[in-house]
Amino acid sequence: MSSVELVAVGTELLLGQLVDTNSSYVAAALAENGIDCYASHAVGDNRERIAALFREILDRADGAISTGGLGPTVDDLTKEAVADALGLALELDGDALAEIEGFFASIGRTMRENNRKQAYLPVGSVPLPNPHGTAPGFVAIRADGKFVACMPGVPREMKPMLAERLLPWLRSRFNVREGILTRVLHTVNIGESEIDHRIADLFASSENPKIAVLAHDYRCDVKIMAKAASSESARMAIAPLEEELRARLRGHIFGIDAMTLEGAVLAALDERGEPLAVAESRTGGRIAAAITAVPGASRRFLGGIVAYDNAVKQRQLGVPEETIERFGAVSEESALAMARGVRDRLHAQIGLATTGIAGPDGGSAEKPVGTLCVAIADPRGERAWTLHLRGDRAAIQARATTAALGLLWREIKIP
Repeated sequence: MSSVELVAVGTELLLGQLVDTNSSYVAAALAENGIDCYASHAVGDNRERIAALFREILDRADGAISTGGLGPTVDDLTKEAVADALGLALELDGDALAEIEGFFASIGRTMRENNRKQAYLPVGSVPLPNPHGTAPGFVAIRADGKFVACMPGVPREMKPMLAERLLPWLRSRFNVREGILTRVLHTVNIGESEIDHRIADLFASSENPKIAVLAHDYRCDVKIMAKAASSESARMAIAPLEEELRARLRGHIFGIDAMTLEGAVLAALDERGEPLAVAESRTGGRIAAAITAVPGASRRFLGGIVAYDNAVKQRQLGVPEETIERFGAVSEESALAMARGVRDRLHAQIGLATTGIAGPDGGSAEKPVGTLCVAIADPRGERAWTLHLRGDRAAIQARATTAALGLLWREIKIP
């Protein structure tokens, strides 16, 4: 069985200055193409340590795939480390040099001498052209057939190189005849433990396809993964298990695969033909930002009011002063008044409101940090909920946004 390990090169990764998104992207692509990834590593810009890591990987795996360290500067050392690890010399690749020169000509800039360094590849390498930048990738092959594949660290250069160059080479190299198809069922308003309770027997009995549950901020994904010789075969294997999961999680699945919660909300609004307006205190405009990130949001989203201060709640949303004095700004009563107010003032059919305590200060025994009040006012009536969320301020705000959108989706989608 084919096996590879991933290496992300860059001291900035070890200092926490940059988050490695490349490795997760490459790992997902490998899985879809039936290639097993056994481990993932990060290493700084040190020639000896990079070379040592490649040697270790090739002691146990068929190959290594790295991102980063192919630039023109003195701390870009991946190629040199690969040559050391595999016992190969570096040589000037004429085609790679011509591509780099052509790239600079196309953007009207002068090519510097240090860019010439990027055209040197380990002897016998399989070049991976890079039309999107100056760093060509390559696959260097050791005498015993094991390899190190290197791609640039810039995602907009790495991703097309992976799809167009490296994956076809890997499939041919490993004679891959199977791939993995993943169907993702997105759920909301249900916890991970409740999902596990409902589908525990399916976990135990399903091997191919298999099930995985991944919790996010106040929602969960249920993944179904099938390995088969074709996409159609994988879809046929997934279908009966998906049908059973849908039955057990009925009322909580808002979408599949690329669908987002905010996209599902807009789709439900389209079905009803009802425009939405939001009044946000606790979520600070995050609900409006999420919804307007979806193309076509203007069809159903009218706008929002971020009413953080109590005086703004009163002036802009018409929340009665006595409501705040009697029940507090963080209360279902105030949230209902906010939802009612934004619905009236923006002439929407649905008003959604949030108010709460994100912390780290401001909580009390009755209303601790994490308290969230959500309210909806629409032609079907008015209703409100109080939730208690955990985490730091950023996590609470993210979860509050998801929770509010989840409740809205349920109320407008499910009779």
